[in-house]
Amino acid sequence: MKDNISVGLDKGHAVTKRELAAKPGSRKGRCGKRVGMIRGLIREVAGSAPYEKRLVELLKNGRDKRALKLAKRKLGTHLRAKKKREEMGNLMRKASRKAPAPESK
Repeated sequence: MKDNISVGLDKGHAVTKRELAAKPGSRKGRCGKRVGMIRGLIREVAGSAPYEKRLVELLKNGRDKRALKLAKRKLGTHLRAKKKREEMGNLMRKASRKAPAPESK
């Protein structure tokens, strides 16, 4: 700030911003290491729900909007549906990277 002037963008008493410590609530909803590992293990063992398999099929066929509608109907909200569609897309891409392409002769 410049001088203490009474008009303009920098008007008023000059103060410095305090650096506050992060509150515990700021990480609310973030997935921890342990919980993430356990969820991944359960996903491996149990596999996908039937509606999730259908989502993957729709995404493979390029029916993104239809997949979003299905997810929204099953999950209740638009934001949850978008997140699930993205998750299923990532899962599909990850699976396609792992599996080698079959060789044709």
